[in-house]
Amino acid sequence: MTKILFKDLKLSSQLQDALIKEGYTAPTPIQAKSIPSLLEGKDLIGIAQTGTGKTAAFTLPILERMSEKYPRRLKTLVLAPTRELAAQIGESFATYGKFLKFKHTVIFGGVGQNPQVQALAKGVDIVVATPGRLLDLMNQNKISLSKIEFFVLDEADRMLDMGFIHDIKKVIAKLPPKRQSLFFSATMSPEINKLAKKLLTDPVHVEITAQATTVERIEQNIFFVDTKSKDDLLFDLINKTNMTSVLVFTRTKHKANKVAMFLNKKSIVADAIHGNKSQSARVKAIKDFKSGKVKVLVATDIAARGIDIDNISHVINYELPNEPESYVHRIGRTARAGNEGTAFSFCAAEERNYLRDIEKLTRQKIKVQDHKYHSETAKYATGAAAKPAPKVRNQQNRKYSGTRAQPRTNSKPYINKTRTNKPRNSSRPPSGNKKPPRNRTNSRNSSSNKSKRW
Repeated sequence: MTKILFKDLKLSSQLQDALIKEGYTAPTPIQAKSIPSLLEGKDLIGIAQTGTGKTAAFTLPILERMSEKYPRRLKTLVLAPTRELAAQIGESFATYGKFLKFKHTVIFGGVGQNPQVQALAKGVDIVVATPGRLLDLMNQNKISLSKIEFFVLDEADRMLDMGFIHDIKKVIAKLPPKRQSLFFSATMSPEINKLAKKLLTDPVHVEITAQATTVERIEQNIFFVDTKSKDDLLFDLINKTNMTSVLVFTRTKHKANKVAMFLNKKSIVADAIHGNKSQSARVKAIKDFKSGKVKVLVATDIAARGIDIDNISHVINYELPNEPESYVHRIGRTARAGNEGTAFSFCAAEERNYLRDIEKLTRQKIKVQDHKYHSETAKYATGAAAKPAPKVRNQQNRKYSGTRAQPRTNSKPYINKTRTNKPRNSSRPPSGNKKPPRNRTNSRNSSSNKSKRW
């Protein structure tokens, strides 16, 4: 079969020159299958694992089909789940459109909105945005989607994982009915399929590989280890193995910070990137990682689809993800641009179910590595560790929920002091089982009693 080249596609000379300048001659499979249909104006749903070149698969045909009109108006909207991915897509529009006159801007949260509002006010053709900040600006009437001609929903499965489904529906409701819509996802769950049907009209379906399969060039290894030994194992691997650029994944922001601090104490230059970091700190961390100033970047899953660096030699799952699809996206950060890569994963006893789900999804057994911190307990664990029983709040702190148990207040309970013969100053309870005789002389209507009570 004859290999397709970019020059065989119906792209303008300006786009061809940009591709040549970047050293690209042949499209990837998803580009070769997507670009011709998109140039015809068809809607498309693309299923492809990360690192397959799908960003160029939609930026090139959009730039080709867009027309220059003045004054400028927003014609293209791309939604991305993370700031990093949005910035990466923005760079792609700049790279491939360097010989064209279109203007684009990237808008996302975590930074001040004034520069973004100013860019929109000057006029742009393309906006790449995260859903939250986009809706904020829409609610402030700073941006209008009424003239959108091209709409791209990238990493749709990640969008749903991050809880953006309602924001996405609000954005879609503001789009004009006549438009070209593109929908990209690494997996195709029932929820994703339902969203795609609502968004697309008679779409072309492009699927490059089986869903959730991992890149073949990645060597995958599993290390069974107790949680307390993970730091030592990580240090040994980085210190003794030929690792040039290492991306380490944790499940939580707190753990990412702790791992980065541990490595720095061991004289391994590391930095952490996660949602609690400011945008400037995240940009600096990625820049230092790309330049080699930082050898190890410790990240949460927020960065799993937003870091596009060609020379990552190793991905290490310090903690296995609790969603098996995330494993595919994590290790897909290596073996990019035709390179080979290696993925190491640590599995403690309480993560055994996570590993089982990953192997079920990817339909392959991950190679087990022997090491001095090996844990037989982790290797032969039958499932995740039992969760601790939920704490039961005492009655004093219990909030009223409509049940018979009434909330306790700080006020003293009402006590009918007239129903006992116990002396006022006595602290000893009556002895025996007999009830104290009722004082019939003290009635509720007694004015003296009223004065005592009130």
